[in-house]
Amino acid sequence: MAAWTIVTLLVLLGLVLVIIEVIFIPGTTLVGVAGFVSMVAGIIFAFKYFGAETGWLTLGGSTAVSGGVLYLSFRTNLWKRFALKDSIDSKVNEIEASKFYVGMEGIALSALRPVGNGEFAGNIVEVKTNGEYVEAAESIRILRINPNQIIVEKTN
Repeated sequence: MAAWTIVTLLVLLGLVLVIIEVIFIPGTTLVGVAGFVSMVAGIIFAFKYFGAETGWLTLGGSTAVSGGVLYLSFRTNLWKRFALKDSIDSKVNEIEASKFYVGMEGIALSALRPVGNGEFAGNIVEVKTNGEYVEAAESIRILRINPNQIIVEKTN
């Protein structure tokens, strides 16, 4: 009786862990590996304790149940409940070229180490230095404007 309990629990635990791996945890992780090892251990114990015929029946049953569960989960669109349906529409640091020009002077609103915020003619934007540190409230000047980035230097 105890042998049947061990075999059944190992196979069921393995099946549950593999389902958790497939549905909730993306990629191959310890949970999926543990589930697979648990199922294999249950099948090996079935061969060891009950002989080849019962072992093969356990293997066939485990395979059929695993395949059936996966088939039903795909057929019933269970995956759609867990799928990410949102998309990101925002853009990072969009710079309107008409508001800024090379040589424009402003002030550092935060310490630039080397990235921080600067203000130019009332417009607050993220800026970057060429590696130098600039303290907050110091004067800065635009060196160049890249598509997503404004490069500045400290003015004396």
